[in-house]
Amino acid sequence: MPNSTVEIQFRLHATGRPPGKTGPLDAPASGNGRLPRVTQVMALAIQFQDMIQRGEARDYADLARLGCLTRERMSQIMELVWLAPDIQQEILYLPPTGGRYPISEAAVRRIANSLSWPDQRREWTTLKAHHKVV
Repeated sequence: MPNSTVEIQFRLHATGRPPGKTGPLDAPASGNGRLPRVTQVMALAIQFQDMIQRGEARDYADLARLGCLTRERMSQIMELVWLAPDIQQEILYLPPTGGRYPISEAAVRRIANSLSWPDQRREWTTLKAHHKVV
């Protein structure tokens, strides 16, 4: 990936704010709606990987304990770091949506299971074409 920084903000749990009280996490900077779930989970995977590299967590089990997740769910999230860097970047820049995004996290994880980045790119292109996502 190029030497650029991507910052994505999202809320994991409700904050208990009263209705009508908004803050920077309530909506993305551009567009209406919410970031697709797959974008949120991709950002988490990258953040978790960085935490391990910086020594803030020892391993995935440590991250699972810190994040109150099962080890299985942590493994699922971390599969996304196996994606080709250009696919990761494209996922991080998906536009906000008003409803459910047509491409699921599970579908993207299936692509990540392919060890070949050229194969991943072909599968990603096919998945986007199938769901008519540009």
